[in-house]
This record gives sequence, C-alpha cells and structure tokens, in this order.
Amino acid sequence: MEYAETIDNLIKQLPVVCSHVVHHAVRPKACIRQTGFPVSQHIDILTLANMRTLLAMQAAAILMITSGVVTAQAPPAPPPFDVAKMRADLEAYSKMPDTVGTGSYPALKEMDPSLPDHVIYRPADLSKLGKQKLGVLAWGNGGCSADGAGARLHLAEIASHGYLAIAPGTILSGPGAPPRAPGSMPPGLPPAPGAAGAPPSIPPPATKASSLRQAIDWALAENVRAGSPYFGRIDPKWIAVSGWSCGGLQALEIASDPRVRTVIIHNSGIFSPGANPIPGMDLGKDLLQKLHTPILYILGGPTDIAYTNGMDDFKQINAVPVMVANLDVGHGGTFIQPNGGRATSVAVSWLDWQLNGDSQAAKHFTGPHCGLCTDPQWQVERKNMDAAH
Repeated sequence: MEYAETIDNLIKQLPVVCSHVVHHAVRPKACIRQTGFPVSQHIDILTLANMRTLLAMQAAAILMITSGVVTAQAPPAPPPFDVAKMRADLEAYSKMPDTVGTGSYPALKEMDPSLPDHVIYRPADLSKLGKQKLGVLAWGNGGCSADGAGARLHLAEIASHGYLAIAPGTILSGPGAPPRAPGSMPPGLPPAPGAAGAPPSIPPPATKASSLRQAIDWALAENVRAGSPYFGRIDPKWIAVSGWSCGGLQALEIASDPRVRTVIIHNSGIFSPGANPIPGMDLGKDLLQKLHTPILYILGGPTDIAYTNGMDDFKQINAVPVMVANLDVGHGGTFIQPNGGRATSVAVSWLDWQLNGDSQAAKHFTGPHCGLCTDPQWQVERKNMDAAH
C-alpha cells in the first residue's frame, strides 16, 4: 500500500475530536482534554484546516510506531467529544450581554441599511467626539463566518476608544440575534463526521475579503456625504484592517490597499505552499511582499494552531516594520473575556500609536524595554521597528 494511502486510511480511523472546532475555537490541547474553553457560534474554517493537518501528523506518528520506526508507547486515545458541554458553552456565550467598552466613548453595535450585510461598532454619541476624528477598522470574522457579532466584545472595546469598527455579516449571536426554534441546537455545534469517522469537509468561506474593502469604501463615502452622522468625523488617513483566524487571512488579502495605514492579525498566518485546503482562498506567501505598512501579529503561543503559520509570516516579512506578540492562550485568543481581554488592549494601543500617533501607546511596542517586551505574560519578537514611528 502506498504511504499516502496508508495515512488516509489511518486518518479515517482517528477519533474526530478537534477536527470540527468552531469560531472562537478552543486550542488543540484544550479541545482534546475537554476543558470547555468557551466558543462562539460559527465553524472556523482555518481551524478545520489546521486540525486536518494535526490529524495527518497523528496518523503519521501511528504509522511510524506500527512499522517499528518509533518504539515509544502511543498516547492514549482522547475521550469522546462532549457535545452537551459544547452546547452549554455556546448557550452561555450567546447570553452574554453586549458591552460598551472601557474607552472615553461608550460604544454601540448596530446595522445600517446603507451598508447591507455588515455590523457596525461605533461611539454611541458621536457628538462627544468634539474635534477628535474617528479611525476606521475593517474586521475579518473568525472562520470567515457571516456572524458580524462573533467578536462583539473585542470590536466594541476598540470602538469605545474612538474608532469605527466594521465586520461583515449580520448579528447571528448574542443580543439582537434571531431566535432559534424551541429545542433546536445552537449554531456552531460540530458537523457530522464523514464516512468512517473522517473529518468533515471544509466549507467555503461565508464572507469574502472584498467585504472588508466595501466597509472602507462605505466609511470614507459617509465621511463626505452631507447629512451623514459621520460627515467630517473620519480621518481618511486612519484606516486599519484586522481579523481573527480565517478572517486574518482576509485582512492580509486586502492589506496592500494603499488606503490602509496598519494591519493587525490575530491567531492567523498564511499557509505554506500547497498546504491551504480552504476553498476559494488561494493566498500565497508572496502576498507578504506586498505589505506597505507596519503589521502586528497577536498569536496564542505554541498551542495556537495558527502559531506555525503566523511565526513563518513574521520570518518572511522584511520590508516593513513587523512585530509578533505571543500570549499563551491558544487559538481562541481572549476575545470572549470582558472587553476582549488582554489581546484587545494590545490592539487598541497599536491603533492609537499607528493611527493617532499616541506616544504613550508607542511605549508598549518601541524601545529596548517596551511594555510588552518586559511583560512576562508576552513573548515578543520585532523587526524594523525604528521605521514604524
């Protein structure tokens, strides 16, 4: 039997535990051990892709063991997947209230009929901005899903600091989401496995990178439209793109847009050549050579399934300032923590520095004793940061 065919057969025999992780995905170890890391409500395509790779690695290890190449005892099989626990986590997350953020401008979440299929996060009272201008953040959802509320705590926190954050899709989770039929399962539960326990097929993304560009187009048009609540309130030079997991790939896809001033990538990175199984997302590492702005990667440490991709991106970026900051929380990041947690606080500081020129915020990232550099919870690497001022 050919080696590849043997691997395929072994993959089909492996228990499907982490191959169907969902949006705001648990990290692999947490998934296998069933620690119940809370999750949101949409399949994370990037997670599925990476977990397929993990399953292949596990199968290869078993093949080596059975062929006598490795003599160590195989690890015990993971426990059965606890669907009831995942359902409880999804229900709890969906019931969490929206938050207004900790910034000077309490934020709201809304949809605007002039921008269909997008969810907007902004200061609730725009008049309180005074002469302060808004920056714009176009966001890519985890899993490239159509839930524009999937990162609502994160995006509301950013908006409360004087930003207009826009995510593609509609409100499918949390307050404002349409009700489900009584007794129905919450969205985001794992799809049924394939034949003989094989991982489910990876669905195409529900949103496209063009949705992020559409958000930027709309914001800049509203800035010059008489009668718009945003008329004259946006600085057209303060444009950022960002995203989580699969949505981070969408942000990278449009990062070459000349209007973009900076980029933040959460728990993501471009697949190595030939390894990207996500339908319709044929991104190559050559895309990194088109970057023209400072870029920040916020990863979840070695247990983050996007860690290898993100760290390889960092190594390959040489023409622009780049920083990678690892917080050991896995692929799920800190998005569901109050106000988006520590990762969101770092993202706000980066935006304040890159868009607003805030010298205090810059201290988190610059100098030999930068704030993140001296924080034991973070592992930081930097290149070309002198050019980021």
